[in-house]
Amino acid sequence: MQTRLLRTVGWSSVAILGVLGVAVFLLILTLAKEAALPPRNKYGLVFDAGSTHTALYIYQWPADKENGTGIVSQVDACTVPGEGISSYADNPAEAGASLKPCLDKAMKIIPAEQQRDTPTYLGATAGMRLLREQNSTKAEQVFAEVSKAIGKYPVDFRGAQILTGNEEGSFGWITINYLLETLVKRSFLGEWTHPPAEDVVGALDLGGGSTQITFLPGTTIDDSSTRSLLRLYGTNYSIYTHSYLCYGQKQALKMLMASLHQGNPSSQEISHPCYPMGYQENVTTSDLYNSPCVRAPSTPSPAQVLTVIGTGDPAACSIAIRKLFNFTCGANRTCGFNGVYQPPVRGQFFAFSGLYHNLHFLNLTGGQSLSLVNDTVRQFCIIKWEKMQEMFPTMNRTHLRDVCAASSYIVTLLLQGYKFNHATWLDIHFVQQVANVDVGWTLGYMLNLTNMIPSETPQRVVGLQRSNWIAATVLLAVMIILIFCLLTVICCQKNSSYESL
Repeated sequence: MQTRLLRTVGWSSVAILGVLGVAVFLLILTLAKEAALPPRNKYGLVFDAGSTHTALYIYQWPADKENGTGIVSQVDACTVPGEGISSYADNPAEAGASLKPCLDKAMKIIPAEQQRDTPTYLGATAGMRLLREQNSTKAEQVFAEVSKAIGKYPVDFRGAQILTGNEEGSFGWITINYLLETLVKRSFLGEWTHPPAEDVVGALDLGGGSTQITFLPGTTIDDSSTRSLLRLYGTNYSIYTHSYLCYGQKQALKMLMASLHQGNPSSQEISHPCYPMGYQENVTTSDLYNSPCVRAPSTPSPAQVLTVIGTGDPAACSIAIRKLFNFTCGANRTCGFNGVYQPPVRGQFFAFSGLYHNLHFLNLTGGQSLSLVNDTVRQFCIIKWEKMQEMFPTMNRTHLRDVCAASSYIVTLLLQGYKFNHATWLDIHFVQQVANVDVGWTLGYMLNLTNMIPSETPQRVVGLQRSNWIAATVLLAVMIILIFCLLTVICCQKNSSYESL
């Protein structure tokens, strides 16, 4: 009788344990399945309407982690055909039409059911700033047409605007530090931690119409017009930022050409030391002086045709480029150039956009010394035009012509303009992407406008839903208690049977 009772208790125990085991297994399977399912993503679109071209960036992020860090990824990027939207000042409808191919591409990527919830922005930079200075009415017409074109698509269009120079610099700084996780970092235990301030990097940007420098200085910023106050992840940042309008690559090279012409205004020829020897082209004075960045001579002759002849002289090229800058500075003051206040550069810098593309062409973005950079630029500048075309037969003729001028300009801008030197040159990292995301102001712009970077630090990272974890924990605890009780009963039954025997 006792043996039969013992067996009954044993089989009952096995049955209960089996049921509990199956329940726990099914719960774990459900949690694993939930974790394995790809999270529903949100999407965002940002048009970078620059002075030389427009690009559309398509971003995505997990819908349940809007206030996380390091989670926004770039799905794709699309270059809009043609030049920047400011070039359509006399035909604004074409500015809107030019955006259509990239918008069509985005609609194929973003699921149809999510398109109407996709925040979409257009930010314009130096090209539109200059057009607004020249003719504000034409600038408004261009914006009206691009807004109308985007508005025809099923997206959450939140408007087009012209960024200030300081905004462009600040958003670029946010982008690079967000991608590098130098603002906040997630620990292994799911806690948010702030890396030391020394980990925050500076940002150097070169577009077609302007150039920006932004960094966290080690001193108080004396000029409030160059100070930007940001609160990101519970930390306040007082960063230095300044944008030099007209010192983007396209406008700077236009200023250079005009300067060379004004050096000998009576001549029908312009001797250009930054163009390769053997290169020749004709330009009109109306094209040469059609920008507010270029001061026209007192008695311009719009119909005059000038012949530009390349001489391939790197030393003369550097001298001519330096004349575009004013390096004087007031007493008891540190400056960048043109009298603009700038504290001494400090820390690591990431250089992108035109700064990267020009030096990358010369294979100079891998941490080479300044001496090697100077030697490489100098050697390239003395290559004759005919030989240069043979070496790079597939490269755009205008881009190839400008390599020497652009590279020489970049070196002058960074050294004499921003005051880097032989030692701090190695602190500059030339990049196009970080974590497979293009570096520029667009990501920081979207993060700011969608409030995806909180002003306070999140306390903990939550993976699976909290209710699921609670259910699993309670069930496991109950199972352990029951196992303990059943084992106790079995032991007591065994002891009773032994005593009877």
